[in-house]
Amino acid sequence: MTGPTHPSPQPLALGGSALGGSVLEESALEGLALEGPAIEGERGVVAMSGGVDSSVTAALLVEQGFDVVAVSMRLYESAPKSDRSCCSPDDLFDARSVAARLDVPFYVANYVEAFRERVIDYFVDEYRRGRTPNPCVACNNHLKFDVLLGRTRALGGAWLATGHFARIEREGERYRLLRGVDKAKDQSYFLCGLPRPLLGRIRFPLGGMTKEEVRQLAERFGLHNAQKAESQEICFVTGGSYADFVRERLDRADLIPGNLVLEDGTVLGTHTGIHQFTIGQRRGLGVAWSAPLFVQSVNPDTGDVVLSSREGLETIGLEADRCNWLRWADRPPGPFEAAAQLRYRAPATPCLVTPLGDGDRVRVDFESPQHGVAPGQFAVFYEGEEVLGGGTINATLRGGGRA
Repeated sequence: MTGPTHPSPQPLALGGSALGGSVLEESALEGLALEGPAIEGERGVVAMSGGVDSSVTAALLVEQGFDVVAVSMRLYESAPKSDRSCCSPDDLFDARSVAARLDVPFYVANYVEAFRERVIDYFVDEYRRGRTPNPCVACNNHLKFDVLLGRTRALGGAWLATGHFARIEREGERYRLLRGVDKAKDQSYFLCGLPRPLLGRIRFPLGGMTKEEVRQLAERFGLHNAQKAESQEICFVTGGSYADFVRERLDRADLIPGNLVLEDGTVLGTHTGIHQFTIGQRRGLGVAWSAPLFVQSVNPDTGDVVLSSREGLETIGLEADRCNWLRWADRPPGPFEAAAQLRYRAPATPCLVTPLGDGDRVRVDFESPQHGVAPGQFAVFYEGEEVLGGGTINATLRGGGRA
């Protein structure tokens, strides 16, 4: 399959790369943010990871007659040691090969430093503090739909398309972010931080499809990566455990050792750092007990990791901060009922959301107790299929109060 031949986008005149595309340095792309809805027919930019989803996204847009430019993000100085990473040199070659087959301009954006600062450093620091980060949300918030979306104009584009399994639909004068049709692949949870004013500049062509349909399209388009394995959730942790990855990047002074204790203070053992634990964890605790034990809480001040039965994980609510709202232009006008999704694979649970202060913070009261709610993860609020907004879990609420 081939598309129309397009001239290289202006005003970029940057050096070539071994990947066969121009290299976009971040400093060359400052001050080019988009505003307002895209005009139908204007050039679009497709973010290509080298995987089958973004490749089919590009192929569909070309087939539909859109004028598109492909861009991949270079995130690593050296290749990750895994075939399930994201944006590795091999992935970039796959993206370039698909762009060449489609006959569309291809660029590589050098975001190595931004990825390290905004995703990897955040990931390490959250675990250092005894919290559970979500690097996929951070990558979307700070790279794909911040830096890359804001730089789309530099590539001659008016809108950005990605291979996410989610939908954006227009309703009157506003745009709504919705779950993807394929419930097993829905990625709307990771997109809770999208900038509301720019929803009209974002396209998700795969949102109405299943993963199997996408692979079938890739075969029809003759794409060589049609059966390529999917990248893992933490794409940059490719060898060993996440705890090993974090420890290797922390100074000895930043490690917080402590005790493994029961709720009543009984000491069961010691550990070498709180970065090894996450709420709800059962395996790898290093202690033996007469009944299964789970991580209930992590105290970065004392280094204590509190263990309990599964019943001890129950929380009646949470507090979240740094909220981003998609339903409302400013903040919710008052308390509202919603369904809160607390981890990517977790089912959404009915709740009452009460805005606090200026709306950047909320209290969430669950209809029924939930297990394993982890500070650092994201609480994303839904009404039916629509994403209303979301925020970072800052604290959990138990029967005795804030934990």
